[in-house]
Amino acid sequence: MNLSRKFTVVLVAALFTLFGVFAIASTAAAHTKIRPEAIAFHDGMRKLWEDHITWTRLFIVSAVADLPDKDATTQRLLQNQTDIGDAIKPFYGEAAGDQLTGLLTEHIVTAAQLLEAAKSGDATAFEDAKTRWYANADEIAAFLHTANPDEWPLDEMQAMMRDHLDLTSPKLPPA
Repeated sequence: MNLSRKFTVVLVAALFTLFGVFAIASTAAAHTKIRPEAIAFHDGMRKLWEDHITWTRLFIVSAVADLPDKDATTQRLLQNQTDIGDAIKPFYGEAAGDQLTGLLTEHIVTAAQLLEAAKSGDATAFEDAKTRWYANADEIAAFLHTANPDEWPLDEMQAMMRDHLDLTSPKLPPA
């Protein structure tokens, strides 16, 4: 069999395999009923967490550079925490939404204090804020675990939150 014919056979086999996978996947999807409100919740949460990333970055830039938009950016970032808490209320209730808002707001406020302490070189304030920030991360992990214990084991939630803080924590300037 020449090279061109071998390529054609492989290509046809790959296409049949691909179409078979799509047929199986589309059949499975047709038999799985995903509620429209679940899709809307998923998409809404994705948007809120993208906003969280965006406004957190903008806040950091504004705070470090002492930009004139710092207060407005801070307020928008804090509003995002309320928006996230409000988004879970239809599924987990008012109290859970308010609790998540409080935990996330504390997360942001403490991160701002940590950033300010790092910027000023205040080691005592830095260590205090960092300790509170990690304790808050454990509280967020516990909240998430309680909300969905089968899918969000506590140890995994704590590890993910700590990884998040380790990767985003500011550093004190050299003394």
